[in-house]
Amino acid sequence: MLLWKSDGCKTCKGRCKGRVKPVLLKIGGSVLTDKGRECTFNMQNIRRIAGEIARASVPIVIVHGAGSFGHPQAKKHHIQQNPDTEGLVKTHRAVLELNTVFVETLQEEGVAAIGVHPLNCLLAKRGIVKQWGVEIIKRLVDFGVTPVIHGDVVVDTIDGISVISGDRILTYLAKTLDVAVIGAGTVVDGVLDKNEKTIPHITPSNFKDVSDYIGGSTGDDVTGGMRGKVLELLKLAESGIESVIFNANLNNMVFNFLSGEAIPATRISGAE
Repeated sequence: MLLWKSDGCKTCKGRCKGRVKPVLLKIGGSVLTDKGRECTFNMQNIRRIAGEIARASVPIVIVHGAGSFGHPQAKKHHIQQNPDTEGLVKTHRAVLELNTVFVETLQEEGVAAIGVHPLNCLLAKRGIVKQWGVEIIKRLVDFGVTPVIHGDVVVDTIDGISVISGDRILTYLAKTLDVAVIGAGTVVDGVLDKNEKTIPHITPSNFKDVSDYIGGSTGDDVTGGMRGKVLELLKLAESGIESVIFNANLNNMVFNFLSGEAIPATRISGAE
């Protein structure tokens, strides 16, 4: 299994035998949306993934990308270069719409999901998380709630406004939450080589050898695509935190990952 128990749970002050560590799961925006069509849900995937998460019934913190909700608006309003209030409002409204639909679908499946919006609680510096009180997220999980966080536009101490990707949020949470395992669900079977075969294992030492195969993203993605994802997860690997990139576009892959089953995937770790 991918879950194990820690020495104890501070929230219950010793009333429980141990705290089950949550899974930190990122679902890419390309899985939840049609990235080729602005503000278009992939409701089939949203419903399926919500059902698989409900069926797995494990403590979980979910992060999701923006897909076609957010990236086109951020690009259109030049959020990365010259942010303005109109771009802030329209981009946040778009990602909020996606988050709301995903959260409501999870709730319909019986998951006690609540949306957490970075614009309301996160401060960035040059597009990197500078300040975020994640104690609230920890306590929500201990209370039995599934926080659902998303890539967003946020207040930035240097740039005024910047984009925080779901991958950067994942990196920050992985370093600050005591999690069991990290999963990144995409639309491919992990990181693929030149022959479209899954690269089973990436480490800081072999990244140079495989980096030519790792590209950006299609559509209007302003956050780096697969290359950005791998680079963020390599930072975690250097800190001793392992991750798995797998295909969340296929039936039962999210459920199998959460259940600890062997799946086609790329593992990213700090050692061979």
